Amino acid sequence: MAAAERNRIVIVGGGAAGMTAAIVAARQGAAVTVIERMARVGKKLLATGNGRCNLTNTNQCIDRYHGANPRFVQGAFDQFDVKQTLSFFEELGIEPVFEEGGHVYPASGQASSVLDVLRYEMEQLGVEVICDKRISGIEKGRKGFRCVCSDTGEYPADRVIIAAGGKSAPNLGSNGSGFKLAERLGHTVKTPFPALVQIRLDAPFLKRLSGIRIQGRAECRIDDVVTGSERGELLFADYGISGIPILQLSRPVSEYAGTGRKLSLHLDLFPDSTQKEAAERIARRVAHNPRKTLEMSFVGLMHKRLIGVILQQAGFEDSRSACGNLSRQEIHRLAMRMKDWPLRCTGVQSWMFSQVTAGGVDVDEVDPRTMESKIVPGAYFAGEVLDIDGDCGGYNLQWAWSSGWVAGMNAAG
Repeated sequence: MAAAERNRIVIVGGGAAGMTAAIVAARQGAAVTVIERMARVGKKLLATGNGRCNLTNTNQCIDRYHGANPRFVQGAFDQFDVKQTLSFFEELGIEPVFEEGGHVYPASGQASSVLDVLRYEMEQLGVEVICDKRISGIEKGRKGFRCVCSDTGEYPADRVIIAAGGKSAPNLGSNGSGFKLAERLGHTVKTPFPALVQIRLDAPFLKRLSGIRIQGRAECRIDDVVTGSERGELLFADYGISGIPILQLSRPVSEYAGTGRKLSLHLDLFPDSTQKEAAERIARRVAHNPRKTLEMSFVGLMHKRLIGVILQQAGFEDSRSACGNLSRQEIHRLAMRMKDWPLRCTGVQSWMFSQVTAGGVDVDEVDPRTMESKIVPGAYFAGEVLDIDGDCGGYNLQWAWSSGWVAGMNAAG
């Protein structure tokens, strides 16, 4: 195809979605330019999966996605699903390793491997990658688009793909600029807020517990209505609490923080036992050595720094009294607190600490089969810039790969 006849595509954002779109479009014969505001593409990709890159999750279902219309994801997944994603990366040289919970990682255990093969493929296809450039505006004319840089110059295009991410982890490239570009094109942006982020708590004992890791179950409630429950490792910090279960539960806390709603977490320190079984366990320990102090009687059952806090939360001020003095009613009160420990939430950590952005470009204004704007023909969207966010565990990257593939394929025409 002659250069003058090639479809010129400018992709704003060189993250997971943008690079996928670039490769797919270039394979269809388009002349592709990726414009990235950071010094290099894929910086956020390197941080995924704790540096291992959780490529996808084999337990895909719409329930794992959120937004005003999460069913929107089906249009992309019908065209580029988990199986096709794995084939795509295997062709690039990435061998998958399947782990518990449906998690899929590269055999190298390195996110850098994924970035390396994507960059190599773009180079082989002749994709032009321009870094350290920020697109300040996209203008639609009779003959296509003008992508205007904030410093100097502009880039003409027949079609554009906005894959600039959200606002999470701004140090890795996402600063919300894609939302501004979408709004200037006439799109509605659902108010963004951090998701998959640590939760802030209002409690006087947080410094005492900072750094403690425990296995347990956490339940999130909004106005005493349960919004979700997750089990796993919980990590206390001086601001509140973290851990994968907390990240999974953080979305409604982030969404309703500052609205006057009652936000709380309820922790279960013994998720494998009923409250009755927990009470019987305590009673056995008390009967075994009734002369031990109340605090000492729990050493070996739970983290030492947690014991005093739990006793206070259960209404026991004198932790040095003999545990043998506990009444049956008091034992059940202790068991109840260990099984249901309520903590008041004040919000979540900042954008800097969040893994993904909730909210974004209204998907009702985008064609789910093509990712093309219904408002500005020739403009496409992919990835986190859209009002779609997934759970932790490879779901957000799958959305990036799938939406990027669909946008690149259709933009190339």
